[in-house]
Amino acid sequence: MNETTVFPYEDPSFVADPFPFYKALQEQGPVHPVAMPNGLQAWLVTHYDDVLAAFSDPRLSSSLSDATDPGLLEQLPQRGALRRSMLRANPPDHTRLRRLVSKVFTARRVAELRPRIQDITDRLLDAVIPAGRADLIEDFALPLPVTVISELLGVPADDRDGFREWTNTMLAQRTGPPDPARMDQAWDQMRSYLEKLLAAKRAQPGDDLLSALTAARDEEHSLDEEELVAMAFLLLVAGYITTVNLIGSGVADLLAHPDQLKLLRDDPDLLPGAIEEFLRYDGPVNPGIARFATEDVEIGGVTIPRGATVLVATAIADRDPAQFPSPHRLDVTRADNAHLAFGHGIHFCLGAPLARLEGQIAIGTVLRRLSDLALAVPFGELQWQVASLRGPKHLPVTFTPS
Repeated sequence: MNETTVFPYEDPSFVADPFPFYKALQEQGPVHPVAMPNGLQAWLVTHYDDVLAAFSDPRLSSSLSDATDPGLLEQLPQRGALRRSMLRANPPDHTRLRRLVSKVFTARRVAELRPRIQDITDRLLDAVIPAGRADLIEDFALPLPVTVISELLGVPADDRDGFREWTNTMLAQRTGPPDPARMDQAWDQMRSYLEKLLAAKRAQPGDDLLSALTAARDEEHSLDEEELVAMAFLLLVAGYITTVNLIGSGVADLLAHPDQLKLLRDDPDLLPGAIEEFLRYDGPVNPGIARFATEDVEIGGVTIPRGATVLVATAIADRDPAQFPSPHRLDVTRADNAHLAFGHGIHFCLGAPLARLEGQIAIGTVLRRLSDLALAVPFGELQWQVASLRGPKHLPVTFTPS
């Protein structure tokens, strides 16, 4: 139990499918000391009940100020003002920040976006259908949520390539240690851009979320300038990057499971439940979410010391056989799917209704409009993102042109 397990990100078979490795860890016990190749040390919590409890445990903090790992700040994308973001806040600051944006992401408000999301989806597919082949990441799964969140926030179309490049650098999706100088440069560029964008919203407000947040900053004094910049970044990045992986992984997994693909084609009413199954089976956040012990904490019979990083492994818990029958089987008809891909408790993903809707429209429209859809390469040759986010880097497919 005390021996540290190193995650083998240098092993292509692990990157392609980490779940056999996760399964072995889960079967050995509920909590393990682990190390990443980039040097991050953590305690991995793998059992569903323990992960669920960890999300509500006040001794496990979201704030980086409660961490003691000296290398941790180099491993996370939060830099400067980003440490003030809602993602890394505890109550009461978290409560105050979340209240400012929660009304925008209600199920009713998100449902009103359906026609526009469908329009964007159809336009993107219209562009590739005549060719009979596409990279469903670059051509579809990426530009769809980028366009949706940009329009919701009020980000000009010409600026979207820039923030994608800076985000990719800051998230540092690589196996080795990140380059702090490159990450700092990317954040400086992102921050400068956001400050100019927010100033433009202040001078000429529009009917968008960033204009509303700027008004809240100026009129209600409910958040300071650092928090405003951090909120803008969080909403922009979180609003698209995990949804890209949900769509990409969902389509890839369907093409690897023809029986499930047929079920979904034959009965489109299964689609909402299928989205939940994609999130459980191979969700975008992998292996989980970091928390920091504010005191010694016992989980699963293991004492985790104060200040330690606790990796609340939602991706592993979502394949716990104690919670999910046949957890390693993709089943789009699965009922009672209480997965943890969106987290739990006060930090439950604010954008969950939007991600679900985008996933349903995107995958449903692909299945309806792309006849004879198939992978253009064997499933085993797909390349996958590594580290904290999971999804195919590219998804080459063929279909009948029309």
